Amino acid sequence: MTELAFENKDFLWGDEAGPVRILSEYLHPKAEFGSKGITDTVVVFGSARIPSFDSKTQDSNVHPGLENLTRYYKDAVLFSSLLTQWGHEFESEFHGRSLHICTGGGPGIMEAGNRGAKEAGGKSIALNIVLPHEQHVNPYSNSELSFEFHYFFMRKLWFMKLCRGMIAFPGGFGTFDELFETLTLVQTGKKSRIPILLYGSEFWKKVINFQALADMGLISPEDLDLFAFADTPEEAVQYFKEKIRLELTKKLGTKT
Repeated sequence: MTELAFENKDFLWGDEAGPVRILSEYLHPKAEFGSKGITDTVVVFGSARIPSFDSKTQDSNVHPGLENLTRYYKDAVLFSSLLTQWGHEFESEFHGRSLHICTGGGPGIMEAGNRGAKEAGGKSIALNIVLPHEQHVNPYSNSELSFEFHYFFMRKLWFMKLCRGMIAFPGGFGTFDELFETLTLVQTGKKSRIPILLYGSEFWKKVINFQALADMGLISPEDLDLFAFADTPEEAVQYFKEKIRLELTKKLGTKT
């Protein structure tokens, strides 16, 4: 055998090279973010199934209930556009730092996040996961800031690594997974306190009874302060402007 080990695909995809693949999914984004000066993100979570407002085709397999959620696609586009506009001013306010929208790279709300950033003349990050169905990189993501992941846990690491704020639009299991993992990381102190917004108070209060968890002692009453609700893009952006600015002012003003 004369082939170099790192060029041997059979070896690289074998069980023994698992740690090499995992490390690659950490080092590659790290190198790219460093070279492009990406320091801070606002992560946009939400359903991949919510259709866009200008969809030209109607899929007969789409659940009719999703049509009532199209407004959240519109709101996610506007939110990301407004946040990106603030991001243009961010570096002048916080020297050496930049703020970008980050999504899971797929369709639905993820597409809306990348789309809003692009419409505002900014670049955004797309952390796509390779799945046998549903997930594909949306056309509004920037190729130089788009990454394909095999491992969910490495993708999650990069969602949180540079995260200065997180917003969760209506979604299903995937959105719930990311939301509760973020809340758990902050609750347990594994992630520094960041602003977490649940967009669409009617949706979130209908599907999750957070107060009941506190009433039964399953979470502490103060855990209800780990997140807030927003119902308009403008309200959401203003919340992040205040909270992120406060967080970074404290962080950068503290000597380590």
